[in-house]
Amino acid sequence: MSTLVVCLDRSDDIVRAAGVSPPVVGWEAVRSLVIDVGLDDPEDSSVNCLLEALRVTRELRDGDEEATIAVLTGGGDAVGAGRAVATQIEELRATVGADSAIVVLDSSEDEQLVPVIESRLPIDSVDRVVVRQARDIESTYYLLKQFLADEELRQTTLVPLGVALLVFPVLVTYLNPVVAVASITAVIGLFLLYKGLGIDDYVASIPAGVRDALYSGQVSVVTYVVAGGLALIGAFVGLLGVSNLPSHEGVFVPAMRFAFDSVPWLAMAALAASTGRLLDETIRDEPVPSSYLNLPFGVIALGIVVRGFSAYFLQRSDVIAPAAIPSLDAGAISVEGFVLSPIQRLAVFVVVGIVVSLIGVRTATYLGRTPPSEPEMTD
Repeated sequence: MSTLVVCLDRSDDIVRAAGVSPPVVGWEAVRSLVIDVGLDDPEDSSVNCLLEALRVTRELRDGDEEATIAVLTGGGDAVGAGRAVATQIEELRATVGADSAIVVLDSSEDEQLVPVIESRLPIDSVDRVVVRQARDIESTYYLLKQFLADEELRQTTLVPLGVALLVFPVLVTYLNPVVAVASITAVIGLFLLYKGLGIDDYVASIPAGVRDALYSGQVSVVTYVVAGGLALIGAFVGLLGVSNLPSHEGVFVPAMRFAFDSVPWLAMAALAASTGRLLDETIRDEPVPSSYLNLPFGVIALGIVVRGFSAYFLQRSDVIAPAAIPSLDAGAISVEGFVLSPIQRLAVFVVVGIVVSLIGVRTATYLGRTPPSEPEMTD
């Protein structure tokens, strides 16, 4: 397969500066042309275009592909430039015999001649060179054109910006301008976090993951649904407890009440989800990682500790009654009932949470230990 690497120059500045006639064909001829053009005008972006064409040709040759580099120029008006390029490409087709072409250009004007080449020779790629240090307005326009040509960038940047510009006048009309600006800023911030943290990719992968889980018969599909239902119950119970509170200034006490009432249900939801994942790992033939074995115990311990801290603040605020230990009479052993103070109640919850966590670590270490392999018997 033979590829023609074309450096396209509509304005005819390259060959005019070097004093040669187009087309300029061959590695040595183009490399010499780079020096002549660079010495004539070092700030000309055509130098970078020629160097890019040489780089592409070298890479194709390093990949054991036959490649020929050529410089095509136009000149004059649009019709004259198009006909000049058409004549040169026909001449190269006859002499080089290329099967396809790669076009290298550095401006939007040069890009107008791409259809002329494409009508006579298949184009595999169009390499647009943008000089980073360029100071003219053309480079800015070209960068903007490249940005607008990227569909994903348009959807993630222009669409939210357009929606914000449409919604902002409506918010200013019906709301305070400060509220309108704050709302738009908050929405834009949430969108940036949504894209920056990769939440969109995770959300897009959820349907495929659910489908694969259903087809493979994973237990976690059912336990995740159960966990979702328990989480909803926990949120409902927490909101119900907050609504039954007497009037309190601030949000701290209602938040502690919500945590106190909802944590048991949320812990059960997390326990259901982690148990389902653990069962999936157990069903497989591979050893179960220690993290999966320890996860249910960690969930229970975390729920106990959070409930203990929320109970401490609520008891200090006289929202819930103190915990009372009833009297115990078992034969010769007799214990009188007593009431736990807030700090004692918190200490009990913290100690129980630590004990559950240690049990989980011990269990995960014991069950996750792989048995030593038996030595092979040799004759």
